[in-house]
Amino acid sequence: MKGGEFLLSASSSVFSPELFTEEHRAVAKTARQFWENEVVPHLPQVHKQDFALLKKLVRKSAELGLTGVLVPEEYGGMEMDLTSMMIVAQELSRDGSYAVCHGAQTGIGALPLLLFGSAEQKARYLSRLVEAEIFPAYALTEPHAGSDALGARTRADLAAEGSHYILNGQKMWITNGGFADLFTVFAKVGGEQFTAFLVERSWAGVSSGAEEAKMGLKGSSTTAVFFDNVKVPTENLIGEIGRGHLNAFNVLNVGRLVLGAMAGAEAREAFQHSLDYAKSRIAFGKPIAQFGLIAQKLAAMSARMYVSESMLWRVIGMIEERLEGFQWSQPDAGKVWMKAVEEYAAECSLVKIFASEMLDFVVDEGVQIHGGYGYHQEYAIERAYRDSRINRIFEGTNEINRLVATGMLLKRAQRGELPLPAAVKALDTRPSSDPIENAKKIALLLFGAAYKAFGGAIDQQQEVVAGISDVLMYTFAMESATIRARKAGQRAADLAQYFRVEAMQEIARAAHTVLCACGEDLGVLAELARAEPINTVALGQKIAATS
Repeated sequence: MKGGEFLLSASSSVFSPELFTEEHRAVAKTARQFWENEVVPHLPQVHKQDFALLKKLVRKSAELGLTGVLVPEEYGGMEMDLTSMMIVAQELSRDGSYAVCHGAQTGIGALPLLLFGSAEQKARYLSRLVEAEIFPAYALTEPHAGSDALGARTRADLAAEGSHYILNGQKMWITNGGFADLFTVFAKVGGEQFTAFLVERSWAGVSSGAEEAKMGLKGSSTTAVFFDNVKVPTENLIGEIGRGHLNAFNVLNVGRLVLGAMAGAEAREAFQHSLDYAKSRIAFGKPIAQFGLIAQKLAAMSARMYVSESMLWRVIGMIEERLEGFQWSQPDAGKVWMKAVEEYAAECSLVKIFASEMLDFVVDEGVQIHGGYGYHQEYAIERAYRDSRINRIFEGTNEINRLVATGMLLKRAQRGELPLPAAVKALDTRPSSDPIENAKKIALLLFGAAYKAFGGAIDQQQEVVAGISDVLMYTFAMESATIRARKAGQRAADLAQYFRVEAMQEIARAAHTVLCACGEDLGVLAELARAEPINTVALGQKIAATS
């Protein structure tokens, strides 16, 4: 199935954790044991910005191969699949501060080299990253260029002798910025051509600002990084001149999936703290977990976590199918791997949006379950609440990702790669007994209404585009969980059914906004969005009781 085609055809199966191989389970076990035995005992020091300890922990993980799961063996890696990489990301992400450092090492640190680096660059740096001998940072964001990455002002000018570039500029909010040894820096050659460079901290003119005073992730390093007439050898240009956007945006696609895995891990941790508290806290003579309103919170948290996980692994499975038979030794391996991920750029954005907002919901309800104690720093849920908020900004804000998701499908349709116009034209608006099919009809209805109202200028109507993306997201989420649950037992079926009610409500809300903005009648929507007659009170109590 190509990117976006989930909207146009039905799926009978999806990849999910239930389908992990024995090798995948072994990787998960190794990562989990490392987390419990090596990281958990040292988290209090990590949260106090003991960067020497943080780096020591990452180096210990490297000894187990956990920093080079995807990397070819010739560079010291394990040369395993994307699934294994995501399993490790998930298992080592139960604390935000550790997670972003480890994630930088394995994701935005290694991927630019792996996908775009020359053989010489890989030989010089990649194995050192895998061994955690050096630590990376991804220097993209600037004070005046966040979501608008191509608006960067950092520039690189070729020196007269042609042997190096002169790099000048400032980067902002750089993870690992205080101690990174190697920076992937994005700058405009001659002030115009957006390009990536590999820059070493040891070079004259490279410096870091003070650690930022952040709301959360207090154990991670986040600083500004300055480049003052830095001489960058021409051989450290990564990729092609003027093609840095391919590096930036494709690495972000992977980063959005990694964020989905990280958010899922942090949500499970926060949920467990909340569940334990709800079962042990006695009020009015019984545990508060037995009270209806608390039970419904636990049910809603459980359902959203299950759905987010289902979306994530479904997309990973689709990418893996496109990579069947792939070898890093094949010609243009980096481009082939990158194209497989890029095919599902819209789905990656949907995963990122849903997972980050799911996590915010879980930690917020977790604080509420804890009551006053949830506001106290002695309780883990307080830190989880603060750490969560950045995820709606990381890897492209959720607003940008909402524009990307629908925008990507529109571009595919314009290029003839997605038969969206034909599907809109052939749309049968009669309601089905299947809510997922109705949700897809609503999405097609919105595409048609938006094109009728705004023509080729749809992309200028941000509210409309974002509304369509919400419909796409909840449709993809609902379908992913429902298909997975068919083979995963009664509790899974309950979670999927519980979520479908919420999903259809959110789809109806977003569709109402879009159709009104397009000047369309709401009659068809009312029929397609009709709610299933499900007793969510009883179902929520059942889910909570089995948590």
